[in-house]
Amino acid sequence: MATQIEDGLEGHQRHLGRGFNWLGGATIVAKTVDFSTIIVVLLYLTKAQLGIGSLVISIAMVVEAFDGLGTGDAVVQASVIQHRELSSLFWFILAAAIVVALLTIAAAPLFGWVYDMAGMSRFFYLLAAKQVLVGAAVIPLALLNRELKYERIALVNVGATFGAALVRLMLALAGAGAWALVAGYFASGVFILAGALWARPYFPERHFDLAAIRPLLQFGLRSAAANVFEQIFKNIDFLLVGWFYGAPALAVYRLAFDIAMEPAMAVGTLVNRTALPVFARLAADPAALRQAMFWSLRRLTLLVAPFMAALCLMARPLTALLHDSLGHSYAQAALPLEILSLAAILRVTSQLLTPLLMASGQPGMAAKLSAATLALLGSLILAAGLLVHGPDGLAAVASAWAAIYPLLLGWGVVYLHRRWQITPRSLLTPLLVPVLSILFMFLFVFGLGRFAWAQAPLARIALVLAAAGLAYAGLFSRAQVASKP
Repeated sequence: MATQIEDGLEGHQRHLGRGFNWLGGATIVAKTVDFSTIIVVLLYLTKAQLGIGSLVISIAMVVEAFDGLGTGDAVVQASVIQHRELSSLFWFILAAAIVVALLTIAAAPLFGWVYDMAGMSRFFYLLAAKQVLVGAAVIPLALLNRELKYERIALVNVGATFGAALVRLMLALAGAGAWALVAGYFASGVFILAGALWARPYFPERHFDLAAIRPLLQFGLRSAAANVFEQIFKNIDFLLVGWFYGAPALAVYRLAFDIAMEPAMAVGTLVNRTALPVFARLAADPAALRQAMFWSLRRLTLLVAPFMAALCLMARPLTALLHDSLGHSYAQAALPLEILSLAAILRVTSQLLTPLLMASGQPGMAAKLSAATLALLGSLILAAGLLVHGPDGLAAVASAWAAIYPLLLGWGVVYLHRRWQITPRSLLTPLLVPVLSILFMFLFVFGLGRFAWAQAPLARIALVLAAAGLAYAGLFSRAQVASKP
């Protein structure tokens, strides 16, 4: 019996490992492509154009959270689901996406008036069109996730990111301004739908039965509430920075945020896609679920901690090298980037709470947690906008991110101890080695950084990358030794 349990744990860890390897590799490739093209795009956009495009996409991300109304998570979580139920669900999702698209177009003039940005409402037609595309892809993507086909999900993600980045880059080179960003966002929907249908062909029947899918909708609506709160949470700072400080300041803040937090957000997506289906299978076995969670936490911190530390260390030389199309420097993004990089380390350690709550049938708790975190973050950023003016305001907004995660992690520690009997000490164990790697990196950079040759921006960046490479080499070597019998 004990052997069967151990074999089961090893099997689920293999699924987690395969998911992390494939989706993690895809995330690295996608983010490398994304980041590289954005750096080039910065050279062809003014700060105002980048700010307007960023604001429109932030609004779109919140709107997109309504697509599917959480039913994708319901499909992944359901123990059994029939083809006719999927057909009914598909038509419901498509109808809901059309309604969301129409409401988006109707609300466009209101957003233009609130932000006092001429012509902003024109972009919303592309945003509305993407909602229908993403809605049509919900079922195929959910089935891929349910079936643990991580390899195909990885290919879809990389293909969509590469296609969207290419569209964005070509339009920026052609002088399209903010349209380059918005069109790239729309193009990602086209590629996601095409990739999803290629990876998991799905053809719904001409059948609709609302009663049959009501349990899925009930779960989905609670999951959707968590997703909506999560997207508002991810974009509330952009919306408020654009309102308080204007489009050019938003461009500076967006640069810092994307460099620091985009990797953490990508890891969050990786966690949800990889861990949720595995956690759902283990929900009835607390001991196995705890082991899977520890494995995931250990892998996450190993992957992310040195990278975030490297971003913090190279913030000043990196931003000093970046300029917009008018030659204006992005050096003001350095301090927000340093703060956000450290906040991202805390953020990524909290990413496992959401799939754990979802997998154990607590989407309502996940929604409440997201709502509370959103309220706290929004309040702190609102206070920063009202009380801190000028360039210091961006650092104050970044500090709001660093302030909320100790509170969120504190709640998570209490919850895990009460619900799953996971002690605080056991949670600290996976973090010890990554923390030591960060300490090594800081000592390495500050030690060699005293030499004259390390003062130039490119030399400083090379020094930080060398420190990160050594840290990762040590971490992965230790992980391989620990995994041997």
